[in-house]
Formats: sequence, structure tokens, C-alpha cells
Amino acid sequence: MPFNQSVQTLTANSSSLKPASTQFWLLAIFLVIVSLMGGASRVDVQSLVLLRPLTMIFCALAFLTLRREHLSGRKLLLTGFIAISLLCFLHLIPLPPALWQSLPGREILVEVDRLAGLDDMWRPLTMTPMNGWHALASLTVPLTVILLGIQLNRDDLCRLLPVLLAIGAASGLLGMLQVMGDPRGWLYLYSVTNNGTAVGLFANRNHAATLLACLFPMLAVYASLNTGNVDRQRLQQFAAIAMGTVLVPLVLVTGSRSGMLLALLGLGAAILLYRKPVQGGIARRSGAAFKLEAWHLVAVGMVASLVLLTIFFSRAESIDRLFDRSAAEDTRSGYWQLGIAMVWKYFPFGSGFGSFVEVFQIDEPSRLLKPTYVNHMHNDWLEIVLTGGVPAALLLIGAIATYMVGATRLWRNKELDSRAVKIARLAAVLIGLLAMASITDYPLRTPSLMALFAVLCLWFTAPAVPRNKAE
Repeated sequence: MPFNQSVQTLTANSSSLKPASTQFWLLAIFLVIVSLMGGASRVDVQSLVLLRPLTMIFCALAFLTLRREHLSGRKLLLTGFIAISLLCFLHLIPLPPALWQSLPGREILVEVDRLAGLDDMWRPLTMTPMNGWHALASLTVPLTVILLGIQLNRDDLCRLLPVLLAIGAASGLLGMLQVMGDPRGWLYLYSVTNNGTAVGLFANRNHAATLLACLFPMLAVYASLNTGNVDRQRLQQFAAIAMGTVLVPLVLVTGSRSGMLLALLGLGAAILLYRKPVQGGIARRSGAAFKLEAWHLVAVGMVASLVLLTIFFSRAESIDRLFDRSAAEDTRSGYWQLGIAMVWKYFPFGSGFGSFVEVFQIDEPSRLLKPTYVNHMHNDWLEIVLTGGVPAALLLIGAIATYMVGATRLWRNKELDSRAVKIARLAAVLIGLLAMASITDYPLRTPSLMALFAVLCLWFTAPAVPRNKAE
């Protein structure tokens, strides 16, 4: 099968003769572990019982090998992560009764404590302290990725690309088997999931489709990297084309409307990121018009054929749901309207990290009631401001500004032959895709996509690392 051939090819050393470091292998193993155990956003998933201790072990190993020189060029990234962690921790510090009772939106807690005779109880800012601790603990996954990643040179950072592609291919292959088998069979890794769809290593089809959409730009850059060996280069390009072709119907059978739109954006980004590699360097694109070659027609024909076959055999659930009446009657707009009102209710400090489920149920109108509960806002930008308040909003604004400045510098960088620049541009594109996915979903609430985002941050800041340390 194409996926099996692709995974075997992706594991080859893509562009460096230097052996991989111990930290690289630790990070690669950790990414695989997270992908197998961290595909759900719920705090009661049983796999977290294993994932959290394993994360602490890998994090401790990262600290043991961390040196001062590893921080060079990464101070902005580390400062941002420390600020996020500190804000999350501040939400857990118990406050005097007079202080927390004066916070906006706490009237129901004040009334409950009064009826129970607990008026003098100290409470933290977050209205659900246990979930607040879960939110803080979830940050250990990206922390581990960052601590191991900043110890890697540029060769090892580049090696992470085929690792992520292999993980994505495994998720896609599992999703293919899921739609072919029992909708409630053992191939589904989580008890609460979208049965009957290609969720792969995830519990949610939207998260699975988001990862698949991110693979298109990854494959374009992977095919662009120069190996110095013509035969290996051709095999590498063939593997990228084969995987990309198979990804198209996989996105369609996930049943994710947002994932299908992200995949279209990912395909467009792949065209912009691809640079034809030549022996001894990378071929530069000139200002000439795009030249249509035979392989372009073959690729388009293969993709179109697979799409038509998928629709013909009624497995393109994404397209079915796109034109289904339920798409127009989607209640997410109702969630967002209520969410905006709740932002002002808890303004300016928010309801506290990890508190969304409970505070949403306080204000949830009867017209939005369902047999299932709302686990997230389905707009992570809005939920972060709702739970984190103005401080979280300021951190978001700072992150957006840093991203825009960094992305602009990357595209103005004329060092087109640098692998670090190419990988950083890929990271900029994928961060943008995840940001757009967060408008209608919550992909970064899952540990596996958290880990992916941490890798993207490492790639994005890689050109800032001094060359004598990174190369």
C-alpha cells in the first residue's frame, strides 16, 4: 500500500550525514508516545494515567541534559511559555474570601457557601480548581517537547519532519481501517469518539482531519529538501506524492467539514512551499509564469479520480455534511453568542482555566440543551479569553504580533537554500492552519496536537539560533 511504502521512505536520513543525537531519539520516542495516548481533549481519559507520568520522566531527562548554551536564540519562546504557565498557576492560588467573592460572576459560589456556612473559605480564581490543575498539568507535554527540542541542532530539527509525517501516516492508515471495519470495533482508541468515521489516533474527527490537512505542506517541504543523492531524492518525491494522493480521500471520509476546508488551504500552501530540488542545491523559482508539466496533470488526475470514487461509493462524509441541512442549523453560532456574553460576565479576570464546562452550564439556555454536554466552546480563541480574561487576551495579542513579525521576516529572507528557513516557513504556515482550525474547534486541547504545536514553535524560531551552535 502507498502508506506503507511512504513510511519506510520517510524514515531515511533526509539531508544530513551527522548522526542523530540522544535528545533527538528521546524526543522522537516521546512524540510517538503522545500520539498514541494523547488524542483526546477530555481530562478523564484513561490513557492520561500513563501519559502524565511518562511525560514527567521525559521532562526530567530533558532537564538533566539542558545547558545554558541551549537557551541561545530561544529566550522569546521560553519567556512566552513561562508567562502562560505562570498565568495558569496564578489561577490556582487560594484567595481571601473578601477578594474572590468580589470577582465578577462568582455570585452563585457566594450563595452556595452562604447556605453551607462556608463564608470564610479561601478559593482560587478558577471556579473549578481540580480542572485548573489539569490545565496546568497539560502544559507538561509542550514543556517536554520544548526542553528536548532546544537541545537539537538544525540537522536534528529537520529530522523531526519525517517523524511527524510517519505519525500522520499511521493516523491516516488507522482511519482507513476504521471506516472499513466495525464502527464500534477495537480500532477506535477512545470510548467517547466519532464512531464510524476515520478518526485515526484521535477521539474527534475534526482533530484527525486537522492533522491530515497539516501533512500536505509537510510533504511539499519534505519533497523539496535536498539529499545530495538523485535516486534518494526521486524516491523521496515519489513517497510525498503517494502520501499526498492518499490523503485526499482520507480527509473526505473523516466527516469533518472544517477539516476539508483546511485541507484545501493546506494544498494551496503546499504549492507555495514547494521548491524543486536539484543536485547540490535547491532550484529557485523565478518570476516566470508557472510551467505546466506532465506530472502535474497526472497528479491532478489521480486526486480527482480518488475524490470521484470516494463520492461515488458514498464514503465522502465531509461533503455530505457540508450540504446537509444540519450544517445550516449548526448550534455553534449559539455557543459563540452566549460565549461573548459570558466574557463580559467574568470580565476582566475570566472564569479560570479549566472551568468552561461548569460555567457554560450555569448560563446555558434551554434551546441549546442536548443529551450530551458541551465540552468546549468550539472556538478556542473565545474560550481562552472567557476563562483567562484580559491577561490571557494580552498574551494572545503578543503571540499574534510575534508571529506576524517573525513570518514577515521569514518570507523576506533571501536565504532560500537554507533548510532552517524552509522548515521555519513550513512552521509559519502550519501555525496559521492551526490558528484557523481553532476558530471553529479546539485542536490544541489535545496533547498530541499540543506536541505538534511545540515542534512548530521550535522550527519557527530555528533561524534565530546561532549557526555555530545549530549546524
